[in-house]
Amino acid sequence: MLFDLRGRGRRRTVRVIYTGLALLMGVGLVGFGIGGGFGGGGLFTAASHNEGAGGSSYASEITKYKKLTAEQPRNVSAWERLLKAQLHEAGNETYVTNAGVVTSQGKALFAQSAQTWSSYIALNPSKPNAELAQLMVSVYDEAGLNEPAQAVQVLQIVVAARPSSASLYAQLAEYAYKAHNTRIGDLAAAKAVSLAPASEQKTLKADLAQVKSNPTGASNETLTTKTNGKTYVVKPSGNGSYTGTEAATTPAPAGSSSTTTTKK
Repeated sequence: MLFDLRGRGRRRTVRVIYTGLALLMGVGLVGFGIGGGFGGGGLFTAASHNEGAGGSSYASEITKYKKLTAEQPRNVSAWERLLKAQLHEAGNETYVTNAGVVTSQGKALFAQSAQTWSSYIALNPSKPNAELAQLMVSVYDEAGLNEPAQAVQVLQIVVAARPSSASLYAQLAEYAYKAHNTRIGDLAAAKAVSLAPASEQKTLKADLAQVKSNPTGASNETLTTKTNGKTYVVKPSGNGSYTGTEAATTPAPAGSSSTTTTKK
């Protein structure tokens, strides 16, 4: 089922389904001169770029458009092109590892991209670029700058451009709940459910309700585990890690070695 997020990996419920939306939206940028997909040449593979794909640096483009925006601070197109260059550059290995982890330099470039986006939006463009807005979600995601409130703002631009997408409204609801903006979260969640297939609405509604009640995804489960005759109480300590303390228990027979885990 499209919205069936039940199961062990539910910590990031709705985002598990929609985490690739920013990447998929990059395909829509082909006609905008960017190109789709991820590769060594930057956040997007731009085979037609004059510097070539595969490890290309967009530093010269960044310098060019930084200069242009300084000279023409109200040039909307210049700010857009500066942001594109920064997002291209952000995909190189200096900024994102092969495992997809954003490095400290990557986060610094993300911060620059966020500043560029803010300058662009401050000009009140008549029709903000929805594709760039979608890509900015990755910048504001918890793996990037971890600014859910900013992700809500860019997603509002995206859903305005694609008002029939249940998945985008679900993503908006999730980030709104993470930003503790329950009003927008509730509105987006209701819209997502109304747009979802009838057979998926009940599950999606329940999943979004869980995100609302536990936006960080932290587990409150207490587990007990028995190893070599000793029982330990295991509790989540945040960031996906656990701490355990030995509990009083009847020792197991000598020489036994077993491990069991149960919910308390």
